[in-house]
Amino acid sequence: MNATQFKQALTHVNLLDIRTPREWDDFNLGGFHVSLDTLLERIDEISKEKNWVIICYNGTQSLIAMRLLKAKGFTHIDHLEGGLEAYLSL
Repeated sequence: MNATQFKQALTHVNLLDIRTPREWDDFNLGGFHVSLDTLLERIDEISKEKNWVIICYNGTQSLIAMRLLKAKGFTHIDHLEGGLEAYLSL
């Protein structure tokens, strides 16, 4: 999902922010926060029934997280291409 699509969908999706706790504390859009390094440990906290958009700073880690979750059976999942950097530059 690109930044423009993300902006339009922001109120209709669940955010999964996989940045570090420090990045989260500096700025966040809300949603569920779990850092990428603990994602698989906390996977049971993420509902497979909800529509998720994974966000990170530049889109690289969110792409990795999306692939991991898809491999674990998540189907309603996307990521923000270009990350928050792209969204904030709109």
